[in-house]
Amino acid sequence: MNRKNKIIIFLFGLLLMVGAYVYIECYNTSHIDIINASTEISTDSQKLTASFISNENDANLIYKDKIVELVGVVKEVTFLNNRNTIVLEGENKNSSVLCDMQSDQLRMVKNLKKGQKIELKGVCKGFLKDVILLNCMLINQ
Repeated sequence: MNRKNKIIIFLFGLLLMVGAYVYIECYNTSHIDIINASTEISTDSQKLTASFISNENDANLIYKDKIVELVGVVKEVTFLNNRNTIVLEGENKNSSVLCDMQSDQLRMVKNLKKGQKIELKGVCKGFLKDVILLNCMLINQ
């Protein structure tokens, strides 16, 4: 086997290992058992949005990639692109919390009404005008 073939085999193996690592990391973060995972932070939607609005960098250190249990008032419920999303009222009318729900929550999400107070749990991913929570589940519904 010449030197060129060895290099190609080495690079292919390296690419395979990197791909496996990325797949495992993505798979592990997207399939967290939220309901059984311990809550790292409990707050309400107004305090959460206020924290990001006042100092996004500090709020990221506190909330980002953590399991957050949240109480809030439903502002809107959407079912776009096969995604079930609950929008909770924030500190002001221009900010809110977008809660991307797990697909098995559809029946409960459909029963929610605007102005209803709810409690949910999800992974905080940061702030883009609204706070984003992924993989959310309703609690005590």
